[in-house]
Amino acid sequence: QVPLVESGGGLVQPGGSLRLSCAASGIIFSMYVMGWYRQAPGKQRELVAGITRSGSTNYADSVKGRFTISRDNAKNTVYLQMNSLKPEDTAVYYCNAHRSTVVGQYDHWGQGTQVTVSS
Repeated sequence: QVPLVESGGGLVQPGGSLRLSCAASGIIFSMYVMGWYRQAPGKQRELVAGITRSGSTNYADSVKGRFTISRDNAKNTVYLQMNSLKPEDTAVYYCNAHRSTVVGQYDHWGQGTQVTVSS
């Protein structure tokens, strides 16, 4: 069973919007810090946005003011609202669930969803 499943990617014109969703199963969602990462061709995977268990958020400088991360613990889902999209936002977007405990760290990844920004 895949713990994280992303959806919502696609092709959008510059200036457009998309909302990505990541549904979790098989994990205690509320115990995890959630994040969205992306990887463009030929580049390393980078953190786009993160949200803590209490709802604090952080963003990469390149997306501040354009992207918003949120979570719904009742639905075991994290979202990434992406506005004013640019061609440089084109990448595969991955959802991550991270938890640190006294016995170790746990990371789960989704399979990724393609976002293409092009006219």
